[in-house]
Amino acid sequence: MAEGSPKETGEVQVTANIAGVELDARAASGVAGILDRALVGERLTPDDGYRLIDADATDLASMMAAASELRDRGHGRVVTYSRKVFIPLTNLCRQKCGYCTFARGPRDPIAHTMTPDDVLAVARAGARQGCKEALFSLGERPEEIYEDVRADLARFGHTTTSSYLREMAELVLRETGLQPHINQGLMERDEIVSLREVSASMGMMLETVSLRLHEKGGAHWNCPGKVPEERLRTMRIAGEEKVAWTTGILIGIGETREERVDSLIAIRDLHDEHRQIQEVIVQNFRVKEDIAMRHRDEPSVFEMLRTIAMARLILGPRMNIQAPPNLTPDAHGMYLLAGINDWGGISPVTKDHINPERPWPNLLELKETCADAGFELRERLGLYPEYVREDPGYEGFISDGVRARIERLTDTEGLVKREEQRW
Repeated sequence: MAEGSPKETGEVQVTANIAGVELDARAASGVAGILDRALVGERLTPDDGYRLIDADATDLASMMAAASELRDRGHGRVVTYSRKVFIPLTNLCRQKCGYCTFARGPRDPIAHTMTPDDVLAVARAGARQGCKEALFSLGERPEEIYEDVRADLARFGHTTTSSYLREMAELVLRETGLQPHINQGLMERDEIVSLREVSASMGMMLETVSLRLHEKGGAHWNCPGKVPEERLRTMRIAGEEKVAWTTGILIGIGETREERVDSLIAIRDLHDEHRQIQEVIVQNFRVKEDIAMRHRDEPSVFEMLRTIAMARLILGPRMNIQAPPNLTPDAHGMYLLAGINDWGGISPVTKDHINPERPWPNLLELKETCADAGFELRERLGLYPEYVREDPGYEGFISDGVRARIERLTDTEGLVKREEQRW
């Protein structure tokens, strides 16, 4: 066959086309290609996430830039926080995670269940300081294993912690106007339905989908309330019942980077069903002297930046992504460069009872940090703006018990009116 014949030329063209497709595929699966696909709205796969989460330091800046661009598309240059009081209704718990300093047993000298007077005193102090949210945090179902807890509940006229919590949430809402955010742990449908009537929102960290951490010596050893599927089940019921839900991942407790990706994918898939995930927290493990994991290494700032950027790229522009500023007091401003749009709850009255050694940042200083990076700091309620505005897909999440209060406090953006803000 003569050189340059049609058959030969055709074979060369086919080979070149195949090579081009292969090169395009390789480029699309590299970090730059994955980021390009995320920026045009393509849904990232678990494999995409695995490639990004293990990308080298050179690619981290590109990941953060892409995550920031997505954040700006979804939220503009506004970063939010909630002015709250922390009400630790009881620190007794049926489990003790390896990283937890909050949960106590009944013989512990600082074990405590708040009385109605205790609860109201904290809530009223918060109301005087302009707080809008009352975060109820408590140990999970301590009455299942502790007789002392059952005796305390009986003294308050209850048989379960959940029913006592419901009464206290209603008391705070009625007497102070603060809107309860409920963080009880695993819940059944009847509990969610009952608590919905007296709260603006609820929450529970997924933490991780890793089952390895339930093995002996793991962070979740002997912790039935931390089984991933059970936590996802509670959140799924919340979606079916139209409850806006806060969740997130906890990094540095023994999970792999790939398991972080799997956890974020699980949250995204759950949100697809009912649009109930109002916020995803990326929280870093911090060592404390009185925990089983006190000899573990903490995640670095760069590990947090990588994970925050990954969360934004997986969850997309509209999701609210938060990282607690008090857990990285010297570097939290960098989180703005990785794609967060929220700082979470900050209290002028109560400490962070989950991380009591980590004080809240000063709001004026946080406002200045945001301004230096080109952002406006705005106050929100415990219920995020899209639920307040009842955007398409977010209708029906406001309970009748809090509707009037929400409408009085918020503007057309779904944020707290500027005249209601305090610094």
